[in-house]
Amino acid sequence: MKFDRKLLGVLAVLAVTQLIGWGTIGLPAIVSREIAADLQMSLSAVFAGTSVLYVAMGLCAPWLAKAFTRHGARRVMMAGTIVAAPGFVLLSLAREPMLYFVAWSILGIAGSATLSTGAYIMLNEVAGRQAKSAIGALMLVTGLSSSIFWPTTSFLNDLVGWRGTALVFAAVLILVSLPLYMFFVPRRGRVVHEDAAQAKAADASPIPRSTFSLVVSALVLNAFVQFGLGAILIELLKAEGLSPAEAVAFGSMLGLIQISARGIDFLGRGRWDGITTGMVAGTALPVAMLILMASEGSRWAVAVFILLYGAGSGALAVARATIPLVFYDQTEFAKAMSMIALPLNLASAVSPPLLAGLLTDTGSRGVLALAVLCSCASLAILVLLGRRRPAVAPAAA
Repeated sequence: MKFDRKLLGVLAVLAVTQLIGWGTIGLPAIVSREIAADLQMSLSAVFAGTSVLYVAMGLCAPWLAKAFTRHGARRVMMAGTIVAAPGFVLLSLAREPMLYFVAWSILGIAGSATLSTGAYIMLNEVAGRQAKSAIGALMLVTGLSSSIFWPTTSFLNDLVGWRGTALVFAAVLILVSLPLYMFFVPRRGRVVHEDAAQAKAADASPIPRSTFSLVVSALVLNAFVQFGLGAILIELLKAEGLSPAEAVAFGSMLGLIQISARGIDFLGRGRWDGITTGMVAGTALPVAMLILMASEGSRWAVAVFILLYGAGSGALAVARATIPLVFYDQTEFAKAMSMIALPLNLASAVSPPLLAGLLTDTGSRGVLALAVLCSCASLAILVLLGRRRPAVAPAAA
């Protein structure tokens, strides 16, 4: 599918800003132990900062739905970027846990405006019925955030410490992300096509609430696993016996593998929808975790785990963003995404400290066992959702 110049420009801007946005908030994944020692906090408490971020994101999402509708994604994302910068400055100044958590609250408020949901709404404004393909194209790039920012964060931490790294991130947001939104994104995306609304009115049946609940449940379970493991992956690999350098090296490869999986989904966008992507990819996650559980920390098992988990999680990230498009058309997409954002972000908030605490108390086997259970439950719900597909997907691209 070909994109016009306007859409390509927006995709380029979002690719850069989403890489920066997700990469910078991944700070604890690399410097968690330094923060814990500096602020005299436990490892799980450090990761609770990320939890505060997701709670703030989830609570703000429904409120921001009206702002997105009234002012457009561009203005909302600009405002969020302006809010995020002082959040990182405050984080760099934290000398006690309270200020640390306040900083993450500010970053969460900003993230509700600037991260994935805002990007998808902007693409829906600009791309129209090409939204699914545009989202898939964007995620080909954003999956590189860990591969780019984990080694970058590690380098900056060695150079200027974690506090200096937070200040660098604040500067990048103001000097790179904000100008991109201001000068390289259209002031307002195109209005939703009338023929799409008319087609829905003529052909579509109301989506049952039970289906929405199943969609939320599948996405929440999946997000719990992926966001939790993403936050503690380096520590998990260390618990498997890898050195810190090896853990960062293996972890950094994850993003590249996720990109490959998203590329396969993007190339096949005309042949399967988000549910099919989720079901196929969802089988890889429990297999990957069981292989790692059965091993004795051998490097080959870690490599297989990274390969299978990276492929499955990469494709599932696309599925999380596009499954709502199977059931909701353009006119309802922003509302549905805003409603889904609250439980999704709450699950993402709970998982890092819970898995970090579980890793501390039971080791890697306890973390992997819980992740297998959640992944299998999510897969079962996706199979059920597959039987509830509308005759014609409302937002098929």
